[in-house]
Amino acid sequence: MTRVAGIDCGTNSIRLLVADIHPETGDLVELDRRMTIVRLGQGVDKTGRLAPEALERTFAACRAYAEVIKELGAERLRFVATSASRDAENRDEFVNGVVEILGVEPEVITGDQEAAFSFTGATGELHGDDRRLVVDIGGGSTEFVTGNKHVEAARSVDIGCVRLTERHVRHDPPTAEEVAAIRADVRAALDLAAETVPIGSAETLVGLAGSVTTVAAIALGLAEYDSEKIHHSRISAAQVAEVTDRLLASTHDERAAIPVIHPGRVDVIIAGALVLREIVERVGASEVVVSEHDILDGIALSVA
Repeated sequence: MTRVAGIDCGTNSIRLLVADIHPETGDLVELDRRMTIVRLGQGVDKTGRLAPEALERTFAACRAYAEVIKELGAERLRFVATSASRDAENRDEFVNGVVEILGVEPEVITGDQEAAFSFTGATGELHGDDRRLVVDIGGGSTEFVTGNKHVEAARSVDIGCVRLTERHVRHDPPTAEEVAAIRADVRAALDLAAETVPIGSAETLVGLAGSVTTVAAIALGLAEYDSEKIHHSRISAAQVAEVTDRLLASTHDERAAIPVIHPGRVDVIIAGALVLREIVERVGASEVVVSEHDILDGIALSVA
C-alpha cells in the first residue's frame, strides 16, 4: 500500500483526502477526509480575479492540511485546482502561495481532466454494465461524464452554485425572475454539454459534490450530516423536486436552521439544487445515485 494525499481546491471548498492505496488493485483505505469552505471563487465571475480575502482563507486551510499530511506521513501529494483558478487573471498568486505552504505546485486542470477524475472516483465501487452519466455540480462549473468502466465522453460547462448565485440572486428568497434566469443558464449549458456528451442515453445518473449530497441529506430527513447514510443513497426525481421547492421558498435563516446544510452552503444551495433538478428533468432520470466519492478519490488514485 502507498500512503498518498490528494487535495481538490474548487470554487467553493477545498478538500483533503489521505489514504492508503494499493497501486495495482486500486483498493483505497481512507485515513482522513475533510472539507473547508473557503469560497476561493468569490467574485471571479464578475472581476476575473481571485479576491485577497479568498486567497487568505484558502491559504489558512492549506496550512492546516499541511499539518495533517505531515502527521499521517503521506509519501506523495497531488494538489488539483479547478474552476475558479482556471478563470482568474491573478492565478500566479494562488500558485505561489500553495507552493510556499505545501511544497507542490497546484495543477490547474482542464474541465475534461476534472471530469475524468470525478468519474474514476465516483464509479470505482459501482458494479454492473449499465451506462452511467456522472454529474459533478461544483461552485463554478459542472462536469458531465458518460461511460462504464472508462470515460467515453466528457464536458465541463460554466454553471455552478456560486457562479449562478453571484450572477443572478439579489433577493432572499430569490424572485421568480431570478429563478428563471438561473434555469435559463442551466438549460443553455445543458445544450452545450449535449453537443459532446449523450446525456440522455445513460441508464444510471450518479450525482457528486456538496449540492447533491446536501439535497440528499435533506431528502433523507437526516438530523445531522452522515456521509455513510448518504453514500450510494438513491434519491427519486420527486424528492429532488420537493427539496428544491422547499429551498426556493426558504429564507437564509430558515436554510441555516436545517442542520445538514453546511454554513458555507446556505447562500448557494438554492442554485445548486436548481442545477440538479434541471439535470434530472432533462435526462429523464427516475432517481439519482448519490456518491460521496468523487474527484478527490480520483486524484488520490492517480497519485498511487
